[in-house]
Amino acid sequence: MIDTVQRLAAPRSEAAPPVRRLALRTRTVALAPAALMLALGLWGIGREDTLWGDEAVTYEIAHRTVPEIWRTLGSIDAVHGLYYLLMHTVFALWDGGLVALRLPSVLAMCATAAGVALIGRRLAGPRAGLLAGLVLALLPTVQRYAQEGRSYALVCALVTWGTWLLLKRWWAAYAVVMLFACLLHEFAVLALLAHGVTVLRAESVPVLRTKRVPVLRTEMRPWAVAALCVAVGLAPLAVFSTTQAAQVDWIGAPGVSEVAAFAALALLGRACARTPAGARVRAVALPLLVLPMGLLMAVSYVHPLFVDRYVLPYVIGLALLLGAVLDHYWSRTLALSAAAAVLLTLVVHGPQLRSPESRKSNVGAVALAVQEASRPGDGLLFTPSRRRVWTLVHPDAFRGLTDLSLERSPRASGTLFGTEAAPDDIRARMRASGRIVVVQDLVGQPLDAVEPEVVKREVLRTHFRECGSRTVGQARITLYVQIDGRIGGRIGAGGCRTP
Repeated sequence: MIDTVQRLAAPRSEAAPPVRRLALRTRTVALAPAALMLALGLWGIGREDTLWGDEAVTYEIAHRTVPEIWRTLGSIDAVHGLYYLLMHTVFALWDGGLVALRLPSVLAMCATAAGVALIGRRLAGPRAGLLAGLVLALLPTVQRYAQEGRSYALVCALVTWGTWLLLKRWWAAYAVVMLFACLLHEFAVLALLAHGVTVLRAESVPVLRTKRVPVLRTEMRPWAVAALCVAVGLAPLAVFSTTQAAQVDWIGAPGVSEVAAFAALALLGRACARTPAGARVRAVALPLLVLPMGLLMAVSYVHPLFVDRYVLPYVIGLALLLGAVLDHYWSRTLALSAAAAVLLTLVVHGPQLRSPESRKSNVGAVALAVQEASRPGDGLLFTPSRRRVWTLVHPDAFRGLTDLSLERSPRASGTLFGTEAAPDDIRARMRASGRIVVVQDLVGQPLDAVEPEVVKREVLRTHFRECGSRTVGQARITLYVQIDGRIGGRIGAGGCRTP
């Protein structure tokens, strides 16, 4: 609609620009950010052959058969089921290791950059769109999740193109795209609510406003129908996933740093939106930047759920606002300053983002630390049991060790962490072991209150002493030996000595 209005208002010589010139401009606006994102996404994609815990889960489950994946989803991680099936298809077509694991995320962020550029072009002009797409590709958060084998980049791409379809008012396609975004990750529904706020403010969105018919009748009704279709399609997964709510018990209430980061983003977004340039995009950008993150953070003080990657589409709103403001104040001095800042950021932070230390837990380093602390015949203990996921990708590193609390392996039991033995059996196995290598969370993390975990801690505290500990990312590997040094009437094997 905005294009029609602009053509009618423009002088005759500008009313119908050559199709070829317009197509070239559109291609440039979309493809330049996508190309930059592709280059940044492929830079160091292997991260020195390391991956962190969640990526290890993706890699292992995606390599299971479809019946095994389906069985696993019945017990845990149903919210990621569609993504695991997608990655299973990717590995079936090309089992390219870590590159195949992360390449879908890279391509998804390329689509996100292109989509943001086109949205910015539609709302604020070609240069604003181009700058918005380039800003998005350069954001460190975007570069991080472009190289992770999880669903967040794909969700971001779908929300971006859902926003584009919203502006085009292609309601059926919009509903389909947003439904897939929500099926990949349920919290994408928060972006759907942000779109609702945009529609409510349709009078300030050039491509949505209308002069003749009330906004609520022309725009709110079809959006509400589309949102209802998304809600109906998502409902079975949402209801079933509540039965697996325990898997997010590790999430705590938002800390001071998280609240401060959100406040800084909200203030930055508000400041950009108050400028003449920001006003052109704020009805679309500001709700995406503020609403999903703010709602999830508020809910998390009642039931902790806030993790910033769960609301990653906030980067869409941030890039749109920054792109519009940069376009408005563009000058040679600003261009040179921006180029220098980008170069400095890439030189200083780029290598760090692509290093093994940039993620919470390098499963390869955890496996190596266990190897160095143990010897064949030692006991092995994971507390909490969910840390057993660190064995999924490097099982050879744990051969020769006895997992004292394991009843059935993750794959055999159709779970992520395997099934634990009865508490009395765990106690007996631990008492029969002279040395135990314990893989656990860092000090200060919440302790699981389930009985098997309580038994593990009680036996270690009462009958064992700590011989040494090593921290690897967010894992702590500790060697324990029995206090009396005897096992079944004979001297314990080697005490605290390691190979």
